Amino acid sequence: MIDGSAYRHLYPFRSHRMDIGGFGCHYLDEGQGDPVVMLHGNPTWSFYFRHLVSALSPDCRTIVPDHIGCGLSDKPAADRYPYCLARRVADLEIFLERLDVRDNISLIVHDWGGMIGLAWTLRNRARLKRLVITNTSGFLPPGGKALPLRLKLIRNLSVLGAPAVIHGNLFARAALVMAPRKRLAPDVRRALIAPYDSPAHRVATLKFVQDIPLSPRDTSYALVQRVDRRLSTLASIPTLILWGMHDFVFDTDYLAEWRRRLPHAEVHTFPEAGHYLLEDEPEACSALIRSFFKRHPVAARNSRPKEPADG
Repeated sequence: MIDGSAYRHLYPFRSHRMDIGGFGCHYLDEGQGDPVVMLHGNPTWSFYFRHLVSALSPDCRTIVPDHIGCGLSDKPAADRYPYCLARRVADLEIFLERLDVRDNISLIVHDWGGMIGLAWTLRNRARLKRLVITNTSGFLPPGGKALPLRLKLIRNLSVLGAPAVIHGNLFARAALVMAPRKRLAPDVRRALIAPYDSPAHRVATLKFVQDIPLSPRDTSYALVQRVDRRLSTLASIPTLILWGMHDFVFDTDYLAEWRRRLPHAEVHTFPEAGHYLLEDEPEACSALIRSFFKRHPVAARNSRPKEPADG
């Protein structure tokens, strides 16, 4: 059992659970109105979006799942769950269908959540009304950009890399220092890594890295390539890009590629923020998203449907 004392005072939301493919998916579901779905990456979890949940839930229905293997969701062994992009997208499809979230959707994505959310969007284009992109990718590495060495060592099952992630929690712990630009408060640091408290709970943090596709031989390459090739079809969706400029993976080359792919997007950069943008600049990001939503309203929708029973 994960020690909730590490995060509950910072994360005062009601927890929900849903069965997806035999595994428990934990999620937040706060507020009323048009649905805003937030998708985290690796090694974060729904805790990362806590400031946005508080800021947006007075006017919107904020929905934040923890991907299977992450956060407070079940953490199956690799031989029980295929830790790959296609399964993540299928899980999201099931998740939204069971919540009856079918239209007027706004999507906020970060890190791996970007590719998961965009792959889903391209299969459900009419359902998405607004898109917020933060330090993520929706395409193959721009210009054939190489993977940073520290990720390459983990991805390629090096003698030291993979065991260090599983047994030493290297990936999640290193992110506490490298991902934010500002020094995190001790309780925030504890909360961000609280779900990854044992080797059995760290499989997803390794598998996300190993699923990064670099060649057509890789499992998720074809799906990423399809998203890459079809990204321009999203050009009519109002899009806001918020970017921390000190990101050692999603650097300024990725931002330049987003500007090229989605030239209609409204872009705000944060010169003193890193990969964990919402930890570095929570108030500024919340204000920009609220303003963006007000300037791009969606059509009126029916009252919020009855929630599924927690399981």
